[in-house]
Amino acid sequence: MANSNRSSRQVVPESRQMLNQMKYEIAAEFGLNVGHGSSSYGADTEFGSELGAMGGGSSSRRPGWGHLTSRDNGSVGGEITKRLVRQAEQSMYGQL
Repeated sequence: MANSNRSSRQVVPESRQMLNQMKYEIAAEFGLNVGHGSSSYGADTEFGSELGAMGGGSSSRRPGWGHLTSRDNGSVGGEITKRLVRQAEQSMYGQL
């Protein structure tokens, strides 16, 4: 049976930009060198300047996520999940 790639479909497509920004911010907080990704995400994040400063010269910088370990990538995804759950809990209980 063929998989219709259901997991890549988002319930709220407008959330894609926010999630991408969060992904790059968390990567920077964790000290992961992912470059700036697309120009509309990495450079606009709070920690974008740290990403550009890492790795010395631009020839040693490897943009993207493919060179990172599964553990590194999973850590970013896990942190995104923790933050989204925290935000949902705060929203449900009226806390800020």
